[in-house]
Amino acid sequence: MKVVILAGGFGTRLSEYTDSIPKPMVPIGDKPIIEHIMNIYAGYGHKEFYIALGYKGEIIKKYFKNFKKDWTINLIDTGADTFTGGRLKRLENYLRDETFLLTYGDGLSDVNIDELTKFHKTHNKIITITAVRPPARFGSLSLKGSNVLKFKEKTQLGESWINGGFFVLSPEVLELIKSDVIDLTDGPFHVDIQSDDGGTHVVVQLEWHQDSQKILDFMSKNYKNIRIIIFMIFKDRHGHHH
Repeated sequence: MKVVILAGGFGTRLSEYTDSIPKPMVPIGDKPIIEHIMNIYAGYGHKEFYIALGYKGEIIKKYFKNFKKDWTINLIDTGADTFTGGRLKRLENYLRDETFLLTYGDGLSDVNIDELTKFHKTHNKIITITAVRPPARFGSLSLKGSNVLKFKEKTQLGESWINGGFFVLSPEVLELIKSDVIDLTDGPFHVDIQSDDGGTHVVVQLEWHQDSQKILDFMSKNYKNIRIIIFMIFKDRHGHHH
């Protein structure tokens, strides 16, 4: 499968690095983040990459100019100010013919790509995303008066799920993205979605942090004939949910 990596953002939350380099080029060990991400996919046999460039894209181009691995790497300028959904739309000519993989240029995981793609194919949906239950930021204390009865290390946050950042998308999704100012984090592309029977367009905006059941309940109640999204939730080899 083709792999799309969104690598054009400004990386403002990592400004101590990104004043001089784009966030996907921040080093981890002896390699930039983006190469570690590409290694994840290459390990599952996916070696055809489409990297959507923006902020300081010339630095990424320079890094891959004389790259030695047996990968096909396509570096496409998608604009400095384009939102994430818009970057994907600008790659439409490369992605029309088959299901493809998508991720951001700054996230690592031990996600099982084979299981993710298998899940997508067997559920007949337009989009499959990974969902993660993050741990709490702090440990907690159980108190009785001024006495500490129990200390719990960082636990998972109830039933909340967040976007895990690894997607499988059918090419039909490209028809749903209407402009450059669509951001993937606003919802499932925060776009006009057309019903299967060719009826009126509706706008659906769902926050990624909502749990999957809320999303499914919302969709089944309001949009009977729309194929749009299903969450991929699985355990890794350590027993952690993703």
